[in-house]
Amino acid sequence: MRTRNNRPGPRRRSIALALAGALIVLAALTVASGAPAQSLQQIQQNLNDSRSQLDQKQSQLQDAKDREGVLSTTIQKYGDQLDQLRNQVASLRNQISIAQAQLNKKEAELKEAKVRLEQLRAKLKRSLRVLRQRLVGIYESNSPDAMTVILNSHGLRDMLTRYDYLQRIQSQDTSIAVRVKSLRNQEKQTVDRVRAARNAIADKKAQLEQSQAALEAKQSDLADAQAKDQQLLGQVKTTQDHLEGDIGTISDQIASQLQAQQQAEAAQAAAQAQSSSTGATAPTGPVQGESSSGMIWPVNGPITSPFCEPRPWEACHPGIDIGVPTGTPIHAAAAGTVAIAGPESGYGNYTCIDHGGGLSTCYAHQESISVSVGQQVSQGQVIGISDCTGLCFGPHLHFEVRVNGQVVDPMGCLP
Repeated sequence: MRTRNNRPGPRRRSIALALAGALIVLAALTVASGAPAQSLQQIQQNLNDSRSQLDQKQSQLQDAKDREGVLSTTIQKYGDQLDQLRNQVASLRNQISIAQAQLNKKEAELKEAKVRLEQLRAKLKRSLRVLRQRLVGIYESNSPDAMTVILNSHGLRDMLTRYDYLQRIQSQDTSIAVRVKSLRNQEKQTVDRVRAARNAIADKKAQLEQSQAALEAKQSDLADAQAKDQQLLGQVKTTQDHLEGDIGTISDQIASQLQAQQQAEAAQAAAQAQSSSTGATAPTGPVQGESSSGMIWPVNGPITSPFCEPRPWEACHPGIDIGVPTGTPIHAAAAGTVAIAGPESGYGNYTCIDHGGGLSTCYAHQESISVSVGQQVSQGQVIGISDCTGLCFGPHLHFEVRVNGQVVDPMGCLP
C-alpha cells in the first residue's frame, strides 16, 4: 500500500524538478572553480559567529535575570521593613493620642486645682486675718493666765467655770493656727502634684513625637531606596526585553544560515551526483554499503547536521541530516515492520520502522510516504520521497536510530 501525504500536484512537481536540475547544473559549474567550498566555509563561519553572539546574548540575559531576582528580593525586603515601620508609626501615633488625652486631663485637673487653690487662699487669708485679730485681742486685753483665774475665782464652781472658758479660748486659738498651717500645706501639695503630672506627661509626649519623627525619617529613606531599586528593576527589565529581541534576531539569522547551508550542501551533493554520472571525479561521500549492524544508508548525500548538534530550538539534534534534493527516493535502512507513517508536528511526514530487538529507524521531512503502518518492508525498499515538510529550512532527510526508544548516533550503525 502506498500512502501520499502533502504530495504536490503535477505542475508543482515539474517546477520542483526543473529547479533541482538548475541547481545541479549551477553546482556542477561552480564546483570546478572551488566556489561552493568557499561559500560553505563562509556560511559555516557566519553560523559559528551567530552562535557565539547567541551564547553571549543568552549569558547577558541570564545575568540580567539574576540581577532582576536580586532586586526583586531587595525590594520585597524594603516593603516588609516599610510595613513594620508603618505599624510602629501608627502605634506611636496612638500612644501620642493617649498621652495627649492624659495631658489634657491633667491640664483640666490643674485648672480645677487652681480654682480650689484660689478658694484655699481665700480661706487662708480669712484665717490669717482672724488669727491676727485674735493675737491683737489677746495682746490688748492682757488676758490672765490660768493661775490668776484660779486664784481670783469665788469658790470651786466659779473656778471651774472660769477655767473651762479659758480652755475654750486656747483651743479656738490652736484650731485657727492648725487650719492656717493645713491650708498652706494643701496649697503646696496640690500645686506640686498637678505640676509634676503635667510635666511627666509633656515629657512622654515629647519623647513619643521624637520617636515618631525618627521612624518617619527612616521610613522616608527606605521608600527612597525602594524607589531607586524599582527604577533599576525597570532598567533591567528593559535590558531583558532588548536582549530577548536580539536573541530572536540572532535565532532568525541562525535559521536563515542553516537554510543557506543546507541548500548549498544539497546543491553540492547534486553537483557531485551529476559529476559522477558524467565520469567526473566527485568528493568522497557516504557509501551505500551494509554496516556491521546490518544497516545501509537510506540516501546518498553529505551530512549537513551531525547528531546531537545544539540548535536554538533544541539542546540536542536527535539524528543526522543528510542533504539530498527534493524527490530523492528514501530506502529502508534495514528490514522490519512500519510502526509510524504520517505527519508528526516538526518532523513533517514521518516514518519509523521497527527492526526487532528494540532497534528502530525513523525518517523525517518526507514529501510523501510510500508505506503504511503494519506493513513489512525489506532492506533497501523505497519507503518515501525526500522534501522539506515540518520544521526545516531546505530539502534533506532527517534520519534517526533508536534503541529501546532512546536516540543514538546513527553514524555508529551505518557503514
